[in-house]
Amino acid sequence: MGSGGVIGVFDSGVGGLTVWREIVRQLPHEDTLYLADQAHVPYGSRPLAQVREFAEGIARFLLDQGARVIVVACNTASAAALHDLRRTFPDVPFVGMEPAVKPATERTHNGIVGVIATQATFQGRLFASLVERYADHVRVLTQACPGLVEAVEAGRLDTPDTEALLRQYLAPLLEAGVDQLVLGCTHYPFLRPTIERLVGAGVAVIDPAPAVARQVGRVLAHGEPPLKQGVRAEGEGEPPLKRGVRTTGQYVFYTSGDVGKFEQVLGRLVPFVGANPHVCAARWRDGQLISHPGEGCERP
Repeated sequence: MGSGGVIGVFDSGVGGLTVWREIVRQLPHEDTLYLADQAHVPYGSRPLAQVREFAEGIARFLLDQGARVIVVACNTASAAALHDLRRTFPDVPFVGMEPAVKPATERTHNGIVGVIATQATFQGRLFASLVERYADHVRVLTQACPGLVEAVEAGRLDTPDTEALLRQYLAPLLEAGVDQLVLGCTHYPFLRPTIERLVGAGVAVIDPAPAVARQVGRVLAHGEPPLKQGVRAEGEGEPPLKRGVRTTGQYVFYTSGDVGKFEQVLGRLVPFVGANPHVCAARWRDGQLISHPGEGCERP
């Protein structure tokens, strides 16, 4: 067990691994428990009320498994459920996601900022409040990106069809002259190399995952309450995570979907987890997640 207890992390699928990998990069000795709700992926096309139900069920599951802090590593789930989770579980620290509108508006040179995310993220009150608070002097252009989450879930990171989708979604933002591009979905950083190639050197791409990991560290080290609206800034200077270096932290993964498929994609997206990651099955039953240790792995 790490010094701060188990860090619970969840997403609709593998996108939250972009946040998880930053957490283990910065906090390598902490135990982590990751839940991919692939039975319901993607969240972005679902009603927000339904996403809130999923998030509450997942939070209860992670707490039952020993989580002491929960990271909502999903922009859609954060927009839909973060406030309700904190109200339902007042003694549990939650760290959430939000599109990095604030740093983008601070860094823009021409006053034109682009945000790519799911439609549900843009519909949530969180995004509207971000624009109202930080972007009164900046033009913020939004672009929903159907199909990108599914591409990442399938491990299609650099295929022609995925690049075609990215070109389609980025074109209107580039034509408008954005100089900051906010990745408003945790799946999208896995596509960052292609995105940066398509937007060119004149557009800065912002991913909030490093700052989310720093906030988790503060919560564990100081008992600091999580930010009311998540973490917004992209960090710099985090030490690289070296592949093949063993740490004292244990990495356990659950999926509500297909264990074998998750293992395959996990090995491609974050290969440093090793050849035999602990991937377990969790199944929904009457609105609750139930661990199925015989369908996957036994907890280490």
